[in-house]
Amino acid sequence: MGIPPTILTIAGSDSGGGAGIQADLKAIAVLGGFGTSVITALTAQNGLGVSGIHAPEPNFVLAQLEAVLTGFPVKAAKTGMLFSQPIISALAERLKDKDFPLVVDPVSMSQSRHQILQDDAVDALREEILPLADLLTPNVPEAELLTGLSAEDRDGAFVVLEKLLDMGPGAVLLKGGHAVSWGRQGDERIDFLALPGQAPQALSQPHVDTDNTHGTGCTLSAAIAALLGAGHDMIESVTRAQAYLNQCLRMSYAPGKGFGPVNHMAPLLS
Repeated sequence: MGIPPTILTIAGSDSGGGAGIQADLKAIAVLGGFGTSVITALTAQNGLGVSGIHAPEPNFVLAQLEAVLTGFPVKAAKTGMLFSQPIISALAERLKDKDFPLVVDPVSMSQSRHQILQDDAVDALREEILPLADLLTPNVPEAELLTGLSAEDRDGAFVVLEKLLDMGPGAVLLKGGHAVSWGRQGDERIDFLALPGQAPQALSQPHVDTDNTHGTGCTLSAAIAALLGAGHDMIESVTRAQAYLNQCLRMSYAPGKGFGPVNHMAPLLS
């Protein structure tokens, strides 16, 4: 057995264990990566919601990143909750010379609708992080926040995808799910993957009827990063990550109150 690829997650910590850094590291490990982390914020959080956020100074966030980049051969990375403009700017300056693929999950709200991206951070995310992304993975509200456009119908979603690509990422995965009509097709749930110069590609997975969806976006982006870091191409990484998340949803559970997490260990339990 060789040394697993080092995968970096840059995100917030979830004290409830279902999302953020905790979800990312579980997904990365199950998919064969060695997880490293940069914690951008601590959240007091459980399945019922977020009750508090404490962010370290940007210089300490940068110190974490420097420690990982100088100590490990990072093969891929992802970002999640970045919280503030100063943190985003510090990270962007160091990441601009990266030599590995970066998946950006533009997290702005928790599942309980608690805002976890400061208002002044949206422009910084758009202008400083998106151009560094090899893949951007917004849900519909996040895509609308970044573009100022509606993605409620299929035509609108395609316009939003085009505008997001114009902001600099190498590819965009717009997650439809159950939130919009175009995201539902019978018993299938649809995401659209957009690559420059190509028509958006519909990628589907079977619908899973569960309320235990805490950490789905974190898990998907971490899984994509882990697969990219293992050497898979973009489309294969996305589709395999979708299948992994779908399996985790089918075996999801609620260990405490409120929304439970997906079961990151599902492939090992089947």
